[in-house]
Amino acid sequence: MDLTIGPNLFFWEAERVRDFYAKIADETPVARVVVGEVVCSKRLPFWQGEIPIAVDRLKAAGKEVWISSLALVTLKRERQLTEELIDAGAGIEIADLTALAYLPAGAPFSVSPLINVYNVGTVDWLASRGAKRICLPNELPLESVAVLAKAGAERGVAVEVWGFGRQPLAISGRCYHARLHDRIKDSCQFICNADPDGREVDTLDGEQFLAVNGVQTLSCATSFAGREIPGLLAAGVSALRISPHTGDMVALTRAFDAAVKAGACSEELEAAAKAVAPGGQLANGYLHARAGAEWVDA
Repeated sequence: MDLTIGPNLFFWEAERVRDFYAKIADETPVARVVVGEVVCSKRLPFWQGEIPIAVDRLKAAGKEVWISSLALVTLKRERQLTEELIDAGAGIEIADLTALAYLPAGAPFSVSPLINVYNVGTVDWLASRGAKRICLPNELPLESVAVLAKAGAERGVAVEVWGFGRQPLAISGRCYHARLHDRIKDSCQFICNADPDGREVDTLDGEQFLAVNGVQTLSCATSFAGREIPGLLAAGVSALRISPHTGDMVALTRAFDAAVKAGACSEELEAAAKAVAPGGQLANGYLHARAGAEWVDA
C-alpha cells in the first residue's frame, strides 16, 4: 500500500499551488499525484498555467501523475475542457462519467471517489472500459472495501481508499459559498478563495456539521484512516488517498508513509493529522459502518 495525493478541491492562488506541488514533488514519499480542477471551472483561469508546470515537476521527481476532470459538467466550455484533457500529457481521472465519452475505447483511466463504486458489478464495468485505478467513495465500511479491493485485484484494477481530508459529499448547480455572502453564483467574486480549507456551516443548534467549498459540500470533520491501516492492508487496498489542505502536508505524508511501512498507526501520524485537519477534528465513522462524522476509538 502506498500514497496518492488527490486533486486540490479548494481555490488557492497560483503561487500557493506552485509551492504546494513543488514540495510534494521534492519532499514527500507519495507514489502518485492527481492534479486539476474538480469543483468549479470558473476558478481555473486563475491557476490553469500551473498545471503543466506541476505535471512536469512531479514527473521529473518520479511521481505518477493523473489529471482530473470536473465533477459536474454543465456548460459547453466545460465539455471542451474535458475533451482537451486527452492531450494534457498525463493519465486522466474521471470525476464525472460523462468524461468517458472523450476517451478512446480501452484507454486507461483512473476513477475519482466522486463516482459511485459500491459493488463488484460497477468494478467489472469500469474495468471493461479501461479503468486501472479506482478510489472508492469515502462512505464505504471496511467490510465492503475488502470485497471491492479483492474484485479489483482479480481484474487488474488498483483500489484506493480515502485516507485523509474533508470528505467530499456532494456537488451542486448552486453555489452555497456565494449565497452565504449574499451573492449569486454568476457574481460570486470568487469568495471561496477566502476559505482555503472550506467554510464551516453550523446547524440551527450551533453544531458544526458540514463545510462548503464553492458548489461543493464537504464534511466538517476530517476523515482519517490512520488507525485502520492494519485492516486496510489486510483487505488488499493499494493506496491511501490524501486530500490537500493548507497545513503541513509534507509532515503528514511522511508520517503516513512510515505508518504504512510499519503496518500500524503511530502517535506521530495522529498528531500530524490533527495539526492539518481544520479545527483538529478527525472522523473515521464510515469505515466502521457508523455515521461518517463519528470518531471510533479503533
